[in-house]
Amino acid sequence: MPENPSWNAEGGRPAEKGPGFHPKHWQDRLDELRAAHHVPGAALAVLSGGEIHELASGVLHRGTGVETTTDSVFLSGSIAKVYTATLVMRLVDEGRLDLDARVCDVLPEFATPDPAATKAITVRQLLSHTGGVTNDFNHDSGRGDDCLTRYVQAARDVPLDCPPGTAISYGGLGYIVLGRLVEVLTGRTWDQALKDLLFTPLGLERSMTLPEEALRFRTAMSHLGDPGADPDPAPAWDLMPRSAGPAGRVIVSAGDLARFARMHLDGGLAPDGTRVMSAQAVAAMQRREVDVPDKWTVSADGWGLGWTLYDWDGIAGYGHDGAAIGQYSYLRVVPRAGVAVVLLTNGGAARRLYAELFAELLAELAGVRVPDAFAPARNPPVVDMTALVGTYRREGVVITVTRHDGGGARMLYEFVDGMKDLSPPLDMELTPLSQTVFAASGAGPSFSEDYMPVVFSTLTDGTRVCYVGMRATPKIG
Repeated sequence: MPENPSWNAEGGRPAEKGPGFHPKHWQDRLDELRAAHHVPGAALAVLSGGEIHELASGVLHRGTGVETTTDSVFLSGSIAKVYTATLVMRLVDEGRLDLDARVCDVLPEFATPDPAATKAITVRQLLSHTGGVTNDFNHDSGRGDDCLTRYVQAARDVPLDCPPGTAISYGGLGYIVLGRLVEVLTGRTWDQALKDLLFTPLGLERSMTLPEEALRFRTAMSHLGDPGADPDPAPAWDLMPRSAGPAGRVIVSAGDLARFARMHLDGGLAPDGTRVMSAQAVAAMQRREVDVPDKWTVSADGWGLGWTLYDWDGIAGYGHDGAAIGQYSYLRVVPRAGVAVVLLTNGGAARRLYAELFAELLAELAGVRVPDAFAPARNPPVVDMTALVGTYRREGVVITVTRHDGGGARMLYEFVDGMKDLSPPLDMELTPLSQTVFAASGAGPSFSEDYMPVVFSTLTDGTRVCYVGMRATPKIG
């Protein structure tokens, strides 16, 4: 047996360690940091030196004590968007879809309350979150195979966050529309298309989309709780309806997510040499489509076609984050180094675990310096809040910015409409970093354990917006 063996997912057999990767050291760090940050269970997969190394720590369920193993599956949340984007790019490869086609031309059932916007929104804009559609339209359209059809029909009455092409606004609704587009062009449900076109050719045996499929595997339970304490099992494993799948539900092991990332690193090739997508499509997904005003929420510098894009002091990378009722997932890829790192968790201060662990891993394996955590300025500037105070509204959310007697500012963040039961209102103090960027304290672990970025911006059409969680919320008063 080689020194410092790692363990792969194919039956737990030892594999040669990749250059610079020392499994025992990283297992110790994973165990240490997971416990320090009250994360019940975590799975880590690292692609380095051409090998995928898989580690696990903690428990899947604090109530039952079932151990986390490398073959355990977790809810990956919004990382599902990258899978949907990859399906769309396969259709582009096959000549069945044009990135700059108007969505309504390919999918006549698609519409918005603004007829002009409906006719303007393109496939490229939905992939890059520049179509103006919202994120928080939480509509349960049932469990049937027609759930995406029914969701898209219901979404016709949902207002846009902003006019198409005026700004980035992170939008799950757009990815559900893209999922429906995949169905129309393939003649399959989105779930089946994902299996046939990605899971099967890549040999991803621990990747699925439906809760009942997860019952075949060791499955992570969601956990919720106050910061600084061990969280308890959540009242529900997952609250998302089936229609949310293309934007928010791929259930996956850390190793399978790393294998999916390896296909992108290998220019679209499966391990057996099968071409899953063209090298040109892979490159297009990583090409910057838009800069982002909020560079802190998901550490983004820009957005491609599905991928979040990073610039670590001149070293380019891509990836995505995901969250699903207490489960948090992180994927970072550094093409120059041939490195991909995946972390799946089921509660606790997962963002702190991610920040510390990835900073160490990416520094050692890829020479990357991860930016410092978002925090208030030591000497906050004086900001004239006159133009910023007021009410901001989008589907599912109302934000109210006020000044208080001490001269500072506060923000009340409320879920409304179909989102009203997700969380109680959040009342947060705003501390300025600049004239338009503020650090909000008191958001809670569902948003950020420390400080949450709040960014004020003006769209190209002159509309003032408030960015929270990468979502643009227009000012209405």
